Amino acid sequence: MAVVLSLGVLALVVGGCACVVWAARGGPRWARAVATATLAAGELLRASGRNRTSGGDDDD
Repeated sequence: MAVVLSLGVLALVVGGCACVVWAARGGPRWARAVATATLAAGELLRASGRNRTSGGDDDD
C-alpha cells in the first residue's frame, strides 16, 4: 500500500513539474493553474522546512 501511495505522490510531483515547464512556455490555462498550485505547494513545503530547522544553514 505504501508503494502505491508513493508512486501516486511521485506521479503528481512529476506532472506538476511538467506543467510548470509547459506554463513557462505558454501552455493552456489549466496548465498554468496547475503550475501555480505546484509552485505554491513548493513554497509552503519550503517555509515549513525552515520553521522546523534550528540552525544557521540558510542560503538566503
